Amino acid sequence: MTLMTSWVESANSADTDFPLNNLPYGVFSTNSLEARCGVAIGDMILDMAALEEEGIVTLADEAVFDVPYWNDVMELGPDAWATLRDRLTEMLTTDSAEQAKIAPHLVPPSDVILHMPMVVSEYTDFYAGRHHATNVGTMFRGAENALPPNWLHIPIGYNGRASTVVPSGTDIIRPNGQLKAPDADTPSFGPCQRLDIELEMGAIVGTSTDMGQPIGVAEADDMIFGYVILNDWSARDIQAWEYQPLGPFQAKAFATSISPWIVTKAALEPFRTSTPPRDFELLPYLQEPGPMLYDIDLSVIIEPEGGAQEVIARTNYNEMYYSAAQQLAHHASSGCAMNSGDLLGSGTISGKEKSERGSLLELSWGGKEPITLADGSTRSFLNDGDTMILTGHAQGDGYRIGFGACTGKIAPAVKFP
Repeated sequence: MTLMTSWVESANSADTDFPLNNLPYGVFSTNSLEARCGVAIGDMILDMAALEEEGIVTLADEAVFDVPYWNDVMELGPDAWATLRDRLTEMLTTDSAEQAKIAPHLVPPSDVILHMPMVVSEYTDFYAGRHHATNVGTMFRGAENALPPNWLHIPIGYNGRASTVVPSGTDIIRPNGQLKAPDADTPSFGPCQRLDIELEMGAIVGTSTDMGQPIGVAEADDMIFGYVILNDWSARDIQAWEYQPLGPFQAKAFATSISPWIVTKAALEPFRTSTPPRDFELLPYLQEPGPMLYDIDLSVIIEPEGGAQEVIARTNYNEMYYSAAQQLAHHASSGCAMNSGDLLGSGTISGKEKSERGSLLELSWGGKEPITLADGSTRSFLNDGDTMILTGHAQGDGYRIGFGACTGKIAPAVKFP
């Protein structure tokens, strides 16, 4: 597919994340407008609540855009999602006859505050990147036992905290927790000393399933409303002490950041690609009927306080061993009910090379090989004042499909009495 042109001139640039081909969904407010649904087009935001109020866009019998979340639209299902995308394309394409009535509802970004694009119903994080799992397993168990026996057969995951999923730009307070030094007999309590990021993609479940009702991979794919970039902030030292035998808990519960725009599955359709070759044939309920991953270039950027931004890793979503559709199908396979607004984290996305590792744990090899930044400072893990920026886009023919940056600045830990 090539660039689709729009009468919104900024949407026709090869450098914009938001051409007409994209049309991602977010929530915005201004000094004069309460938070409501919007669509990014070029460097503008289309006010969907205003279009609905004027009857220009009608998706249901009652208002679905004059609210600070996209959940109401999600619940309408795939047919309504397709109808909305067709209507937006019709209004914004170059030869649209509706330009005069649409243009007044374009809001410039200088006036805008972006919010969470949806209400997160529940959050599940997976561990589905083979290179990441191999690297971490090698550090802690040795190369011969890097992957647990189940890893090549099942998408491993855990249930996280929806309450601390936050939008890009939210400061991340360094967590406190129990820490145990290798030479100590008992733990202490205090600020995390090994604060890390995990570069992930987040899949947003659009429709629900009933308790007891499994779904296939193709059906799971149809249920996905769209994708965001996700930062699964991780307190490695808290995690090291607490994770056995039940896995991550407080080391992950303190914060998860997502990018501000939901990029729809329809926008990513031209970039579908297959998961990698399998060591073992997956069980039938996990087998994919076609390509279920996406070719999305991803970058990890650090900005030290008062310093310049610097890329420290680049990788691609196509490195994942399990797709979001497989993860969703597995999640429902026990009869677990899935809800509209559920968020599924992909797991850390790392490539084969050191420059493609999606966490500082891997980049510094557990702190044994600190990375050196352009200003001469080094990092094994994050300092207070560091800002982490995750970006990504799918590259088309003369256009790209972007997500907006997923950012977070590290604030000092809270002092306990």
